[in-house]
Amino acid sequence: MQKSQRERKTNLNKKLTSAGRSWMEKAMLASVFADSNSSNMNESLAHLHFAGGYLPSDSKDWRTIIPSLLMAVCLVGLVGNLCVIGILLHGVWKRKPSMIHSLILNLSLADISLLLLSAPVRATAYSKGVWDLGWFVCKSSDWFIHMCMAAKSLTFVVVAKACFMYASDPAKQVSIQNCTIWSVLVAIWVVASLLPLPEWFFSTTRHHAGVEMCLMDVPAVAEEFMAMFGKLYPLLVFCLPLLLAGFYFWRAYDQCKKRCTKTQNLGNQMRSKQLTVTLLSTAATSALLWLPEWIAWLWVWHLKAGGPMPPQGFIALSQVLMFSISTANPLIFLLMSEEFKAGLKDIWKWVTRKPAATSEVQEVPAGNTEALPGKAPSPETQTCILDTDGRGSPDSGKERTDKVVVPILPDVEQFWHERDAVPLAQDNDPIPWERQGQETEGCN
Repeated sequence: MQKSQRERKTNLNKKLTSAGRSWMEKAMLASVFADSNSSNMNESLAHLHFAGGYLPSDSKDWRTIIPSLLMAVCLVGLVGNLCVIGILLHGVWKRKPSMIHSLILNLSLADISLLLLSAPVRATAYSKGVWDLGWFVCKSSDWFIHMCMAAKSLTFVVVAKACFMYASDPAKQVSIQNCTIWSVLVAIWVVASLLPLPEWFFSTTRHHAGVEMCLMDVPAVAEEFMAMFGKLYPLLVFCLPLLLAGFYFWRAYDQCKKRCTKTQNLGNQMRSKQLTVTLLSTAATSALLWLPEWIAWLWVWHLKAGGPMPPQGFIALSQVLMFSISTANPLIFLLMSEEFKAGLKDIWKWVTRKPAATSEVQEVPAGNTEALPGKAPSPETQTCILDTDGRGSPDSGKERTDKVVVPILPDVEQFWHERDAVPLAQDNDPIPWERQGQETEGCN
């Protein structure tokens, strides 16, 4: 009996050990198979050019961190840009719009467009392993982002030129007509929409390895053209506008350092200097935050066969930094510009103001010539019509019917009657005491 129990235990132990070994072998084989599949997949995806923000990643951390950062950038940027737009529109309501304010408004509108329409698409694309946003979004995503960024870059050039004009002669800035401002804004957006058109043409959805992807599908005929586009586009959108804007900002700042001989121009000189420093800080911050995106762009577009791909984390973080420009610009305006600070205070007062308590005013009827007892008529609510010669003119009766006549108190009327009864000579006599002495001597 004891031998049979021992044999059963030994047989059970053998079965367990064999099952454990088989499970471990299967797990090792599965891991090796997965590693080989992932390596094969990475090798197969190495030659693909992804578009629309689609970037397949095996790391769940990146799929969580990047969308979270993009949503935080969206919230802060929307609040800041709405404040800037509110301040600018409030200033337009109070006075005539200027070229510089219109260009700053154009920057804020481009930022809001990016934060509302592009950043959520990128966050969704990063959070998923497949592209399920459709063909149109894949085709227009990169084009729309680069259109808005190109519009901002061209706007910096024009605002730098306008800032130099204001620093050299404030009258030129004031004399710009509204039609000129609208023409400049329309020209900026037309040029910005035409520059990234090749991305619209060649971005499309494709099935690769059984997965829907958003890719840049360039045919063999257009490979040379797209290679030239990959080199010229950063030059036209980033390098040349940055150099031109820096040149005009440097001239404007040099113009602001010159001492004005007229005291009436000192205020304009200080204002133009502060405006130049604020806009220069905005342009420099935008260039620094945009630079990693262009490094990733050149790396991907000029990748050689068998060369190393840019790290997925670097590409994703460069996109986050590009969208953070839309958050940094309004913060710089609100923190550095005294004009924007004052405008923000005015808007805050206008929003939080309480309705003024209206005091009840008793009006006296026009035909009533007696004053109410204990209450004197208020000069703000009643108007007195007096004739210079003491007689009513024939046309004054018509006006008196529309206005309220202030009743004259009896004591005041008696005072002015007695004053008018005194001879004019007595009022103008410089030595009344001598005349009084003569009168007393004549009586004696």
